[in-house]
Amino acid sequence: MNTNLAEIENRLWSAADELRANSRLRASEYSTPVLGLIFLRYADHKFAQAEQEISSEASTSRRRQADPRRQYQARGVFYLPKNARFQYLLSLPESENIGQAITDAMKAIETENPQVDGVLPKNYNRLEKNTLLELLRIMEQIPMDIEGDAFGKVYEYFLGNFAMSEGQRGFPCYKIP
Repeated sequence: MNTNLAEIENRLWSAADELRANSRLRASEYSTPVLGLIFLRYADHKFAQAEQEISSEASTSRRRQADPRRQYQARGVFYLPKNARFQYLLSLPESENIGQAITDAMKAIETENPQVDGVLPKNYNRLEKNTLLELLRIMEQIPMDIEGDAFGKVYEYFLGNFAMSEGQRGFPCYKIP
């Protein structure tokens, strides 16, 4: 698993760093949106798992289900409205304003999950559309069958590499539950 995780980290970092180099952004300008997308990918993965559990429970129970948000929160999962789900963003037509769509997704997550209000990045319009589309594709490469802690390790790996490439510390952190 560790070798596989190291390969995943290196492949993702290499692709993201090459994209950053082509965007002419400093690591400090690029790190926040990238780390936000890693967070979104993880939150979406946990949401999808919980969604399957909730759906399975609903099919075996005839009683009325509680508020969906509470069902997800009871599992320690962020509730994600449709426009904040990773596949929704990935499937948007290239003619859409992808930066605004991702910013709106982050705002929607904060609205539905007050514990992260004011924490998630909302500056995706600063990046070019092609850069954002490629970032979404890079983040899609994170396999869903890796251990739960692997997302945290990928996040830490990126955080460390951004700090080294910028030569300083102090990048924002998003707590991954």
